[in-house]
Amino acid sequence: MKKLFSMLLVLAMMFAVVAIADEDFVVAGIVFQDDQFMNMLTKGYQDAAAEAGVTCLTDNTNNDQAKETELINTYLAQGVAGLAIAPLNGAASTAALKAADEQGMKVALTNIDLADVGFIVAGYTSDDYTNCHIVGQEAAEIIKEKLPDTELKIAIVQFKSLLPDNSGNRVKGYLAALDEAGLTYEIVADQDAWLQDTALETASGILTAHPEVNVIITVNDGGTIGSVMAVQNAGLSDQILVFGHDGSDQISSMILDDNCPLQAVVAQDPYGQGYNAMTALIKAIRGEDVSDTQGKCQYLPGIILTARDKDAVNAWRVDNGFDAIG
Repeated sequence: MKKLFSMLLVLAMMFAVVAIADEDFVVAGIVFQDDQFMNMLTKGYQDAAAEAGVTCLTDNTNNDQAKETELINTYLAQGVAGLAIAPLNGAASTAALKAADEQGMKVALTNIDLADVGFIVAGYTSDDYTNCHIVGQEAAEIIKEKLPDTELKIAIVQFKSLLPDNSGNRVKGYLAALDEAGLTYEIVADQDAWLQDTALETASGILTAHPEVNVIITVNDGGTIGSVMAVQNAGLSDQILVFGHDGSDQISSMILDDNCPLQAVVAQDPYGQGYNAMTALIKAIRGEDVSDTQGKCQYLPGIILTARDKDAVNAWRVDNGFDAIG
């Protein structure tokens, strides 16, 4: 079955490349899961390529390292000139991408900061620790306001088994901000769940096992949405504060809802990451100067979306193509 899938994947890509053989070159964009963050990242790839008049193939590894390597090799074999990618793993992904570069395919990175990447034409990501530290500072102020003199029992929903460095740095940023604010707390649960459905199930289980929880910290899009839904389903929206990560139509709508437990998130810029990486990639393929970005992973700053400033949340929505609410 796996061999059949590989053959069908190669054939599909062959047909796609043949169909666009009259163009100068083809580029590709890869993400690793299907959520709002990665969808916005993919849109950044696509829009930059469209503006440059270049066809962009896109795919999703679905958190499968073997599939990522297979896609890289398949795109290389089909003559794709450049690849923008959100890699899964520092060591394994770097090895495959470096090999592709050595065989003539330009590479740009998104959503990760890797060492030893002098070969990339550009890299755009977020500073996980800094982003979560600043939203953690906002969380500390909200906790002091809404849960004064309360013994804090915190549950963490993260993704350390998927991307331990990214997830770990985000959690560290949150907790450092709480510590600096002088808050005392106990972490009563720390579990992985990064997709919405699994996060809903995981957070629901945490609330059953630990009814004392009054704060949930989540560090990605799916984990945030699923955890909020678990609190709402349990009828505990007025008892538990949720703090999360990533900005989207759904998440910003939740923050604007007075009855929702989600209090604040840090919105990354996945669209900007994808757009900037693909723009640099196409410039490099065309022989234009990319010395300012070559071999570098640059950080795009995060934006705090908080229930304490709903005008700013609506301004962010409008800036990102969503309608204002309320």
